[in-house]
Amino acid sequence: KTSAGWQADQASIFDLSSNGPFRPEGWTSADASGMPIFPLVVRHDELQRGVIEHALRVTVSRTRQAYVYPATHYASQSSNENLPRMGERIRLRADYDVSRHSPPVQIILTAMKTYGLLVADNGIDWAVSVAADPRIPNLHSELRKIQGSDFEVVVAPEDYHPPQ
Repeated sequence: KTSAGWQADQASIFDLSSNGPFRPEGWTSADASGMPIFPLVVRHDELQRGVIEHALRVTVSRTRQAYVYPATHYASQSSNENLPRMGERIRLRADYDVSRHSPPVQIILTAMKTYGLLVADNGIDWAVSVAADPRIPNLHSELRKIQGSDFEVVVAPEDYHPPQ
C-alpha cells in the first residue's frame, strides 16, 4: 500500500473451487510455477486448530526447465534432471521423528508427511511459506534444521492425468 492507495505489479485469478487447472499452460503468476500462493501457506488458524490439511509451498534455489501439474510454468534454463521441476511434490519421509520439535513445528511437519510440499518458486532452499501474522512465532530457524535428505520426491503414477 502506498500513500496514494494500493499498487500491484502482478495480478492473477484462480478458480479454487476445482482441482485445476488453475492457469493456462505456460502462464506464470506471482510464483514462477503459476500456482496460487495462499492455499499453500501455513496459517495461524491451522496452527491453533492443530492440523494443516493441504500441501505446503516451498522454494528451492535451483530448479530445472520443466514443470509438473499443478504448476504451469518454469523459471530455469537448466536441463539437469537432478534438479526439481516447478510443481514437484516432495514429502517428509515417514520415518522422520517429529517429536523432537516444538508443537507448532510438529503440526507443520505432519502436514509435510501427509500432503507434502509443492515446489513453487526459486528462492532459499527448503523455505516453507508461513503467513505474515504476528500471532505465529518465528519457526524458520527450527524448520531450517530439517535437511534435504529428510525428504523424498512423490512420483505420480504413469497413468495420472491432471484435470482438464
